[in-house]
Parts: sequence; structure tokens; C-alpha cells
Amino acid sequence: MSISRWCSSALVAALAVTTGCGAPGERTEGASAAATGFTDALRQGNGRQACALLAPNTLEELEKSEQTACDQAVTQEQLPAGDSVRKVDVYGNQARVVLTDDTLFLAHFPTGWKVTAAGCTPRPEQPYDCRVKGG
Repeated sequence: MSISRWCSSALVAALAVTTGCGAPGERTEGASAAATGFTDALRQGNGRQACALLAPNTLEELEKSEQTACDQAVTQEQLPAGDSVRKVDVYGNQARVVLTDDTLFLAHFPTGWKVTAAGCTPRPEQPYDCRVKGG
């Protein structure tokens, strides 16, 4: 059986939820590219581009909490703009991308990877504390 036929089988479709059908490298690269695209946009002061990479709930929560349009709100947050990817962990449709100065969480949507939380710092024995996150 060819790899493409195997990937389209029902068994692999069920496994894709946790492993991503035979392409973990592509999923890792996609999450990494979305995270660095987000931080690149922030570094350039391009709020519109950064907002295009936010998950819908995260964008909505940011606008609600800042009481302004996303493109202004995201730049006002003054999030760290880590430029180098140190580590990427992908778990099904979720990812954590650790950059030099920030940790971002992402989710995979039909349109690609989107940032669900940014400005995240680890806390011992507790969940990350994130400055921007969905509700």
C-alpha cells in the first residue's frame, strides 16, 4: 500500500488528531513559521499583519480587553519579539513555540497555524502566564 493511500485511511485519519498524518516536520515548520511571522510583524510595527496571524478568539479577546482595534491593541501590548526559534512542540492541532524572548502557543485551523497566546512566561508548577490570549 502506498504512503498516500495509507495516509488517507480511516485509521490514519484518527491518528492525525495526535500525530499529524506522516508529516510532523511540516507541522513543526508551519507552527514555527506562523510564530516567527507574528513576531516579525510586531518587530516591524505591522499590527495588521500580526493580527492576521492571531486565532479568532485571541483577536476578539485582545480587542475587547484593550477596547480598540486589533492592529492598535497588539502593538500597544509591546510583546517581546523573539527572533530565533529555540524549540517547537506540536501536539495534534496545538503547538508551543519557544523563541529567544517569548513563548507562543498556536492552534492549527483550516487556514493554517494561528497564535492563540503570546507574551507567555513559564511559572513553576503552574500554567504559563500569557499577556495576550483567547477567552
